[in-house]
Amino acid sequence: MTRDVISLTIDDLSHFARSLRAGLASPPSHLEMLGQIARAAGYRNFQHLRASHAPAPQADRKRVERALRHFDGEGRLMRFPGRTRMQWLCLWPLWAQLPARQEMSEREISARIDALTGFRDAAQLRRSMVEAGLVTRTVDGAVYLRREQAPPPEARALIAALSARL
Repeated sequence: MTRDVISLTIDDLSHFARSLRAGLASPPSHLEMLGQIARAAGYRNFQHLRASHAPAPQADRKRVERALRHFDGEGRLMRFPGRTRMQWLCLWPLWAQLPARQEMSEREISARIDALTGFRDAAQLRRSMVEAGLVTRTVDGAVYLRREQAPPPEARALIAALSARL
């Protein structure tokens, strides 16, 4: 007879352990119960389980919604926010549209930025992208290069929301 594979996702393991303990006649302590659950799942102990499944940081949805207000329906940045944290978040979708591992002159990157925005201030956006660590440039400012890195959770959510609009 074949075994059915049933996947189980537990949002709150501590609550799950408490619920299991409540149904037992002589329950072990809470920590012992967490350890038994972890061993049943194939881990050495609860700490091993936690270390193997560190939760991914979640995006701040309110912050992403506020950032989306600065973009039009076609994904173009229509106005540059006043606050630095919001500015840097709004730069990520521009960064995502720049070509990876391709050197660009100041004119080339300015043309790309102008195509992604509804206002003409490529110089300010270039400088901000360099300050935010999204783009590197030579000392003389002649060559720009997108810096490859993983976007933070809010930036990933913003990029995904703008892609969904298109």
